[in-house]
Amino acid sequence: MERRDFLKTAGMFTLGSMFAADTLFGKNIFQNIPADGKKPNIIFILADDLGIGEVSCYGADNYKTPHIDKLAKEGIRFTHGYTPSLCGPSRTTILTGRYLFRTGGTNQDAVGQIKPSAETLIPTVLKSAGYVTAAIGKWSQLPLTPSDFGFDYYLKFSGSGKYWNTQVNNQNYLLNGKSTILHDNEYLPDVMHDHVVEFITKHREDPFFLYYSMSHIHAEVLRTPDSKPDTKDFYPDNVAYMDKLVGKLVDELERLKLRQNTLVVFFGDNGTANGHADSATIGGKRLAGQKGTMLEGGSLEPLIVNWPGVVPAGKINDDMIDSSDFLPTFAELAGAKLPKDKVIDGKSFLPQINGKKGQPRDWVYIQLAGMWYVRDKSWKLNQEGALFDMRNAPFEEILVSEKTTDMQAIEARKRLQAALAQLNPAGGILDEGDGSGRHANKAEKDKLKKSNTNKVLEKDE
Repeated sequence: MERRDFLKTAGMFTLGSMFAADTLFGKNIFQNIPADGKKPNIIFILADDLGIGEVSCYGADNYKTPHIDKLAKEGIRFTHGYTPSLCGPSRTTILTGRYLFRTGGTNQDAVGQIKPSAETLIPTVLKSAGYVTAAIGKWSQLPLTPSDFGFDYYLKFSGSGKYWNTQVNNQNYLLNGKSTILHDNEYLPDVMHDHVVEFITKHREDPFFLYYSMSHIHAEVLRTPDSKPDTKDFYPDNVAYMDKLVGKLVDELERLKLRQNTLVVFFGDNGTANGHADSATIGGKRLAGQKGTMLEGGSLEPLIVNWPGVVPAGKINDDMIDSSDFLPTFAELAGAKLPKDKVIDGKSFLPQINGKKGQPRDWVYIQLAGMWYVRDKSWKLNQEGALFDMRNAPFEEILVSEKTTDMQAIEARKRLQAALAQLNPAGGILDEGDGSGRHANKAEKDKLKKSNTNKVLEKDE
């Protein structure tokens, strides 16, 4: 007998209990929670500088990612997943569920000024629902350590693109507050993988959240353990090794018999870096823009969700998703409460993960420094009031004349203007960097630090 039928027969299945059962841990408790009542594990894999043009299930011409492709084949591949186009602002949005004009993390330096007392991150939200949490890998440009922001276990390396101890500032990594030597011939991504396995093995009986922030494929692009002696271009090797590590993690979940109770989400932190964007083509065409730009190639990311028996296999979903959506999605799945003292901009897409229609976003919002835009499936409007026709995206963004008589364009402008007016980014914390979103020079950093020291962050209503 189904549990629903059992409760109904027992006289317990009132309208109120039906609502509670359907919404406690998600839109369908019986679909998301196994028979033993154990909450699902959540693994969030974040690749570094990976755009859709380097993932073969998105049509990449020059790269093969069979393990990631398998996750997509057995799960859902989203085609409109967006995030700010540099790592610090992107990760801030992911972990807080809040837009940058609220957190102040508008550029790479400003992100470093964010305080645990000011922002509540995913691990703190999930810990309230009984989860044990870990952050393994890159922790940039966020300040302090992952434990200061609520993670129970962490491995952190400094900077980006760290692989071998021959690199500057890569002779050690921080493991739960202890400086640990990276030995000769040790490959840091493999070390990270070993600690991932250690964490999930130790906590196999607990619900856990793993924030797995990979080194790949951020520069400095070096040989991998699988690179051949005569290899001249290590970049494809790095894409392949990243994909291999994803496959190894899935294999460990199978070995530990955790696969059926683990949601795996794969995402990129921003688009392809400029030096490799020309080769990250799809169907022979280069994407418009790359990392650090406000074009599609900067913010459109591979987003794949996989959970055997829950996520429908082989689905392609074109709903609009932005990186603020992960926190409320994971919270809903875990049965955790969202912070009451913060505006959470994200919108849960758990119904879509369950294969249902849900209530998709009408638009996504992307910001970097003092630049921003709202984008729906067909149009984009930026902070200067420029409207773009996105029919040829991600390869082309067509500027629409202000004098256009096209009624679709006119209506799109009104609709997106209303969305920006509602958000009011200009009324939030303004960017004080050099306007690029990137790291400023030392004088500008000192000025920013002094400014932030004296600044009282605007309190959310």
